[in-house]
Amino acid sequence: MSEDSQIPSAILGASGYIGQHFARLLGDHPFFAAPILVGSDRSAGRRLEELWQLPEEVPDALARQRLRPLTPRELRARGVRVVFGALPSGTAGVLESECRRRGLHVFSNSSDHRMDPDVPLLIPEVNAAHLRALTARRRPGGILVTNPNCTAAGLVLGLAPIWKLLAPREVHLASYQALSGAGLPGVASLSITDNVVPFIREEEEKVAEETRRMLGTAHHGRIHPRSEPVLAHCARVGVRDGHLEAITVVARRRPSRSEILDAWRQFDPLAGAPLPTLPHPPIVLRGEPDRPQPVRDRWAGNPRRARGMAVSIGRVRWEAPYLRFYLLVHNAVRGGAGGSVSNAELAHSYDLLVPSRRSP
Repeated sequence: MSEDSQIPSAILGASGYIGQHFARLLGDHPFFAAPILVGSDRSAGRRLEELWQLPEEVPDALARQRLRPLTPRELRARGVRVVFGALPSGTAGVLESECRRRGLHVFSNSSDHRMDPDVPLLIPEVNAAHLRALTARRRPGGILVTNPNCTAAGLVLGLAPIWKLLAPREVHLASYQALSGAGLPGVASLSITDNVVPFIREEEEKVAEETRRMLGTAHHGRIHPRSEPVLAHCARVGVRDGHLEAITVVARRRPSRSEILDAWRQFDPLAGAPLPTLPHPPIVLRGEPDRPQPVRDRWAGNPRRARGMAVSIGRVRWEAPYLRFYLLVHNAVRGGAGGSVSNAELAHSYDLLVPSRRSP
C-alpha cells in the first residue's frame, strides 16, 4: 500500500507503556499512516523520544513528534479514520464512545467496552466470526473492537486448538504476571522486590468472563459464551514482560497425547491472510523440561513484525482426564498493542475501515 493510500490513524494514550508499543508497531505499518500521538495535558508538548521507556528503539517516523491533547472532534477534523486506544480503564470508555459516534474506527486495549453486547472481543485466529457477526448491521458511526485481557489472550490461544478435541468440563489457571501489566509507573519497587503479590484487582474475574465469551459462538448478531467454568488465580511477580500461565484442563474426551500436540502444531487458521502483525505459527511448542520462560520466550513469533505475538507452550502432561501445561504470552504485545493492531488488520481485510458516516 502506497503512502498516499495508507489509512490516517491516531494513538490515544501514546505516552503509556501500551501506547509506546502501539507506536513501535505503527511507526512503519504497511496499512496505517504514522499515527498522530494523543496525550493528556501532562504529556502534551513533549516529544515521544523524551517519554520512551521501551528497550526497543523509538520509531524514526515518530521520535520527534509532540503529543497533543486532541479531542475526538479534532481528530475527525484532521482526517483520522482509525484510533488505537491505550487509555486506562475508567478513562477510556467515554472517549472511545465519542470517537465511535463521530465516525472513527476504534481498536481498544481498555476493558471498558469488552463485555458490551455489540462490541467484538477479538483474537483473529480464534473468533474472527464475532467481528463479522457484530458488525453486520452497522449503525451510524465507526466500529469499536476490543482485544482481551492480557492473561485471557494467551489462555484462549492455547485452548482454542484443543477445545473440541478435549471437550473440557472446566479449566484451571494460575498466572504469574509481569510488572508491565500494571502499566506505568507500575508496581512500587519495594512492594515487589523479594515478593509475589497474590492479588490483581478484577483480573481473575476478567479472565474467566472474557475467556468464555471469546470461545463462545455467534448467532443472529449475538455472542453466546461458553458455560464451562474457568477458575483463575492471578499473581504479580518481579518480571518485566511476559505472563507465565500454569493451565489444567479437565477433559470429557480421551484423545492421544500426539493428537493434542498435533492440534497445537497445526493451528494456523489465518495462514496466508493479509495480516502482517500475526505470527505463523501462532503457537510454539517447547520440548525442554524448563520452558517456556519469560526472559527466553516472550518475543516468540515470525515474521519479524510479529515478534511477541506467538504464545509458547511447554511441560505438557496428559493423564486423562487432566491435561496440564505451561503457557507464556507477551502481555504488552499479543495481550496489548499487537492484539489491537492485528484486530485492525482483520477489519481492514474485511473492508470495514472505509470512511464511515458520522452520527449527529
